[in-house]
Amino acid sequence: MSDVSYREITAKGLWSNNPALVQLLGLCPLLAVSSSVVNALGLGIATLLVLVISNSFVSLIRRQVSDAVRLPAFVMIIASAVTCTELLMKAFTYELYQILGLFIPLIVTNCAVLGRADAFASKNKLIPSAVDGFMMGLGFMLVLVAVGAVRELLGTGHLFGDMHLIFGEGARSWQLNIFGADYPNVIFALLPPGAFIVVGMLIAAKNSIDAHLKKRADARKTAVSTGSKRVRTTGAVS
Repeated sequence: MSDVSYREITAKGLWSNNPALVQLLGLCPLLAVSSSVVNALGLGIATLLVLVISNSFVSLIRRQVSDAVRLPAFVMIIASAVTCTELLMKAFTYELYQILGLFIPLIVTNCAVLGRADAFASKNKLIPSAVDGFMMGLGFMLVLVAVGAVRELLGTGHLFGDMHLIFGEGARSWQLNIFGADYPNVIFALLPPGAFIVVGMLIAAKNSIDAHLKKRADARKTAVSTGSKRVRTTGAVS
């Protein structure tokens, strides 16, 4: 791929080819972990970091690796990136690491990470590959946080609880009690079936927005085509 448009990379990662809403990749950790904003943000940041590191290193070695060992080499790079991320979480956010548990090492098996390494980074230079990894990771993280926010709000009636697990003790006061202390907890929203419903609603909302935008674009084209049929007359009429 010779010509790379960063605007197109950004649009694909955040919207038109979003890993969670369009490619439907990485749904297992998304559904299991996104019971709160802090959990979703923790896994999202870890996945974003792995995507940027793995895409960058795959791009650097793309000319030295033959097709026969391409995929094993990519998996080794991804596993190394996940190990580094895991060690960082143990060092700086150990409580959150214990909560997320097995889902941090399982980033190695996330199809979105291996898919971007093989489909994009193995064919492009370093900077576009790193940007692609960042945008795909950011798109995945935003969906995770959106699902976590809806589930936390419906399940407990508050938002941004336990944010000190990532941002330190000063973030304990960030919790917002939206529905008050008398709100009856909706446990269903915190369970995986609740996550299925929330993700399904997000996918439906995205498809509805895309259909609306396409309809507006088609209507604009039709208006321009109709306007071009005007007849212009010149000269004087006696």
